[in-house]
Amino acid sequence: MLNTGLDYFIFLAIILCVVISGVLLVKRMPKPIPNKVIPEPELKEQLMQDLHLGEKRVIPEHIHQIPRHLLDDNAMKVVFRLHDAGHESYLVGGCIRDLLLGKRPKDFDVATSAHPEEAVELFHRGRLIGRRFKLLHVRFGREIIEVATFRAAHDSDDNETGEHGRQSDTGLILRDNVYGSIEEDALRRDFTINALYYCVRDYSIHDFANGYPDLQNRIIRMIGDPEQRYREDPVRMLRAARFAAKLGFEVEDATAEPIYRLNNLLSRIAPARLFDEALKLLQTGHGSASYRQLQRFGLFRYLFPSTHAILENPDYPTAELISQILRNTDRRLDQGKSVTPAFMFAALLWYPLQQRYLELLDELPPLPALHEAANQILAMQVKSTAIPRRFSTPMREIWELQLRLPRYHGKKAETLITHPRFRAAYDLIVLRESAGEDLQGLGKWWTDYQSANAEQRRLMSIAKSTDERPRKKRRRKPITRKPSL
Repeated sequence: MLNTGLDYFIFLAIILCVVISGVLLVKRMPKPIPNKVIPEPELKEQLMQDLHLGEKRVIPEHIHQIPRHLLDDNAMKVVFRLHDAGHESYLVGGCIRDLLLGKRPKDFDVATSAHPEEAVELFHRGRLIGRRFKLLHVRFGREIIEVATFRAAHDSDDNETGEHGRQSDTGLILRDNVYGSIEEDALRRDFTINALYYCVRDYSIHDFANGYPDLQNRIIRMIGDPEQRYREDPVRMLRAARFAAKLGFEVEDATAEPIYRLNNLLSRIAPARLFDEALKLLQTGHGSASYRQLQRFGLFRYLFPSTHAILENPDYPTAELISQILRNTDRRLDQGKSVTPAFMFAALLWYPLQQRYLELLDELPPLPALHEAANQILAMQVKSTAIPRRFSTPMREIWELQLRLPRYHGKKAETLITHPRFRAAYDLIVLRESAGEDLQGLGKWWTDYQSANAEQRRLMSIAKSTDERPRKKRRRKPITRKPSL
């Protein structure tokens, strides 16, 4: 009960603050767009019909049923901040595709009408990146929200001079900073299932490229003319293979057919970019399915040319080793375990390395021959996928241990097991045996050794070395004595 006039005044002030806060919050939230009421069965049927490219289809929340609690808080902060500044803004692309499929997205991207220079001014933790395709990255701790401005076609009026958008004579996009509307942006995206925009005004999804029915029908379809789009960016061929593997979708015939004819265009792509694409294909939990798609479209040879060249060689079980590597990687990721590109690349390049190593043995001792073979194989590989040194150095150590692990007699076994790359090298030994290579039980020996006690290890180490290539015995020169005087 209020006893004094001061208490009554404070009470009124609190009530007034609450009311003002509520009014401001309501004003901040964009007003929902009223929709015409259509019976649900009829609406679902309409949503599955094909529309002309660029024509908007709106999928209301009660149809798509994406739970709001699965939307990333930081991405939503970015969207609302752009809205507050008077710009259109949507969650877009793979995050919406995955949410519709019941998957948890790894990343959330934002598309906006704000130009990069306008958007960066709104975020203290934002910075512009890229020249060919300018983007805004907004950092929230370790999470980065990528913000892209709506793009338009290069024949737009804003690109009369060719300053903002440029293509090579072969059609390859060299610069893509021509800005436009959301409708134009949707038609500049690669596949229909990636051209879905989540609107926070009414929590609906906007579809301008028939992506929603394609998603329901599990189809991967290129927006526009597939051949032209592949020439603009040949990496789209790898993306088609990756989405088919990741989602279990079928690539539509008109989208698939040009890949067989144009896959050689990948040789023009920067090796650093192809390295990133190789990781997305083979180290994100669907490596086995991705490999099958890469072989189906003839794309694997452009990522691992030396491995592809040895696939048909009956002396090396290369195909089976690749299958073992990728199944093992998928299994580890499914179990929440870590994987490293160093091991995957070391394993995928092992048989090309071994072939070259055996050729060099006629000229060099074993260890120098291995080092020279590693130099040559890596020099060939980085022309396709640029392997950073932080991965190529461990690769060399894993390869060297393939020669050292068979020599486990005496105290060598205890030294080898403490090597920082021992576990990776041991795993490669086991995979080689699983692929059918005869290593005389080397993998089992090391498996038993790791679980043995100190005395058992001592006894095991006494056994004769199972070196794959026994050393040649050196001949001693005969001792010649000087004739006595």
